[in-house]
Amino acid sequence: MKRTLNRLTIGFIGLLLCAPMLIWSQAQDEKELAPVTRTYAITNVNIVQAPGKKIDMGTVVIKNGIITGVGKGIPIPPEAVVIKADSMYVYAGFIDGLSRAGVPRPKEESSRGDRTNMDPGNPTPEAAGVTPNVDVRTLLKPDDKSVEELRNLGFTVAQVVPYGNLLPGQAAVISLGGGTADQMVIVKNSAFYSELSTARGVYPSTTMGVMAKWRDLYRNASLTKSYEAMYASNRSGLERPVADPILEAFYPVIDQKQTVLFKAEKVLDVHRVYTLKNDLGFPLMLADVKEGWPVISKIKAANTKVFLSLDLPEEKKEEKKDDKKDDKKAEKPKTAADIEKEALEKRKAESIALYVGQASDFQKGGVAFGFSSLSAKAKEIQASIRRMIAAGLSEDAALAALTTTPASFLGLSDRMGTVENGKAANLVISDKSYFDEKAKVRYVFVDGVYYKMDVREAKKSDGKVDIAGSWAYTAETPNGSNTGTMVIKGSAGNFSGTITSSMGNSTADLKSISLDGDNLTVTYDVTMGSNSFPIEFTVVVAGDSFEGSMTAGRFGSFPVTGTKNPKN
Repeated sequence: MKRTLNRLTIGFIGLLLCAPMLIWSQAQDEKELAPVTRTYAITNVNIVQAPGKKIDMGTVVIKNGIITGVGKGIPIPPEAVVIKADSMYVYAGFIDGLSRAGVPRPKEESSRGDRTNMDPGNPTPEAAGVTPNVDVRTLLKPDDKSVEELRNLGFTVAQVVPYGNLLPGQAAVISLGGGTADQMVIVKNSAFYSELSTARGVYPSTTMGVMAKWRDLYRNASLTKSYEAMYASNRSGLERPVADPILEAFYPVIDQKQTVLFKAEKVLDVHRVYTLKNDLGFPLMLADVKEGWPVISKIKAANTKVFLSLDLPEEKKEEKKDDKKDDKKAEKPKTAADIEKEALEKRKAESIALYVGQASDFQKGGVAFGFSSLSAKAKEIQASIRRMIAAGLSEDAALAALTTTPASFLGLSDRMGTVENGKAANLVISDKSYFDEKAKVRYVFVDGVYYKMDVREAKKSDGKVDIAGSWAYTAETPNGSNTGTMVIKGSAGNFSGTITSSMGNSTADLKSISLDGDNLTVTYDVTMGSNSFPIEFTVVVAGDSFEGSMTAGRFGSFPVTGTKNPKN
């Protein structure tokens, strides 16, 4: 049950708004190997060259960042570092259609701009979210944890965008490797990024206002561009035009030379974006689509490039049946409340099934699509893809959405998307088929640079892991240390508990408690008004201590440690 947490809530919301949140996990353990040579040979590996095209137990040779050999009986260069894959699987590196990997979240006050003495009806462009001239390349941080997280899943390339609302800025296609921002960039100004997000407390504060602002800016840009052309052809008697970087950012879109990359999660968002497109005529790419199945025919008819969201609703966990309790329940007649609750649960399950089955529906509808990680948690992405496959998406279609389709959409097919001679050495190697439930990524190559994953196997419980009791924890945040107490009661399959924080005196109920071997996952909700923020602990328990990360929803993660308090 969710509850409003007074000072505890306010304290955690303060944490949630801190940024950038650097996620702690295996940063010190994963190693980018300094190469003695730039030649590698991956041997005895199942090569999935492209969807539906596989070579069993072959060899892939890489030299100077390029694939130079693929197949059976490939000679191994004497200078090559040999990676014995031992029946593993190698794929082309995955491509993310919309992400913020490598783009740290700005501080709240800087992202909203200075609002001192501001007219809410005529705010500054920054306050209104109108910054289409911002180039995401200037914001890139190669060492941002989000780059490593996505790369560890097998992604080697991503189209990234700035934070913001309405018109945050210019997108770029980047490599998820490289020591500097310039080294990361593959395609600059790859798209003109936009959202239907509203501004806070200033115009445009409604979706209709956002659409009106979009039209106004586009049409003003068209008029300004035309006037500049007229002035350039004959300056006599004409007033010199004044440079306007915001309007100038629209020029490539007006000339049909740049695509508008529109985030459109809900079906109503998709309809509204198409209304703008039809009114103004710009080229369109839809991204982070979560609710697109009702408009598949519309997307297909318009031949729109689309990236589906990898963020899925939480999977409903089946409750363990207690035969004795079930017998007692069977004896009692259902009340109106029981019947309504069952109907609600059924509707919820049907709704979740629609979201999970969306990719399969697009496949059946003959609409090519890629994937977007923008609103997804990195640690849930692989499981989300498996859920889509369980709901009817074929493995070949899933692989296409990760490789060949986004490569085509982003104009990269000549360089990446398949495992072939002459392509960039962007590869992901997993110990089993990537779509297997137990598969783990072992190696990733980005432009021929070798990354080895430190894969830690979950330890099986030997009966010595006892999480019941009172735990004192410390979370290290950009605002300093946050301490508190987590109390867990019960036993496996029937845990319950509460948590407190040094930032408040209230107590939150633990929503779920899961113990797998020595891996403990705890979740709870922090609610403020109509907004709810999920918090998740993911830690490894070792005797009377634990260590791991504390994730504050989409706001990021930070390291957490804990020790068990002695029993009184």
